[in-house]
Amino acid sequence: MKSELPGWQLDRAAAELYERFLVGPVTSLWAHDLIGRVGLRPGARVLDVACGTGVVARLAASAAGDNGRVDALDVNRGMLAVGRSMPSSRGAPIEWHEGSADALPFGAGEFTVVLCQLGLQFFPNRRAALSEMRRVLGAGGRVGASVYTAIARNPAAHALAEAVDRHLGEGASDAKRSEHSLADPEELYGLFDAAGFAAVQLETVTQLVRFASVEEWVEIQFAATPLAALVADRERRQLDHIVGLVSADVREALAPCASDNAFAFPQEAHVAVADK
Repeated sequence: MKSELPGWQLDRAAAELYERFLVGPVTSLWAHDLIGRVGLRPGARVLDVACGTGVVARLAASAAGDNGRVDALDVNRGMLAVGRSMPSSRGAPIEWHEGSADALPFGAGEFTVVLCQLGLQFFPNRRAALSEMRRVLGAGGRVGASVYTAIARNPAAHALAEAVDRHLGEGASDAKRSEHSLADPEELYGLFDAAGFAAVQLETVTQLVRFASVEEWVEIQFAATPLAALVADRERRQLDHIVGLVSADVREALAPCASDNAFAFPQEAHVAVADK
């Protein structure tokens, strides 16, 4: 099945901000969860598909140990550049690759574990990508993947998208909404089943995400995610005005989640684990 939804593309500067401000409070939570679910062991040969700046790959390298192997692949050069620039992880070395998930540059059966965190929803051909993941897995191999659930079930993302459309025009939030484009658990299960995976287990998981304030979170969204393209040509004064308007709407919509010195909200994802 083809998807024409906006992909997740960041230049080097935005990717650096992504690593600095979003990996710790957001994607690292999901990375620890995913690594734990696949039961990654020392000596594992791991492929991280849609690796971004490498939070999953680094955790996998530590778990796989000195005798393991970790390869990290992404289409985004900015993300890969940041990943390569970071200090080496303890454990397995990480090899970084620029490439597409639906044409993995690896031989059949090279890996014991394939991971894909919060990326499957962006792939142009999801079924082909999962078939490729299965192809590069060896006998007895395991895949683990996560995708966000419906935007309506993720209150911060939903409030942000509504505010962005309200203040920047209808459709301005398409990149944010696309993060939630593979929200139907039956569709997700069906993709794994169609790719030939066995013993598919699907669980809906909630993490509590914390930032210092609504304003901090909104500003990060406009700096370190594809929403940055909406304000790339704005002067600082204009940007501050937009952040203020959107923040006010988000704070009003999520009043129980916000205080003077904290913004904590639930974030929900489907996490799938399956065997070859």
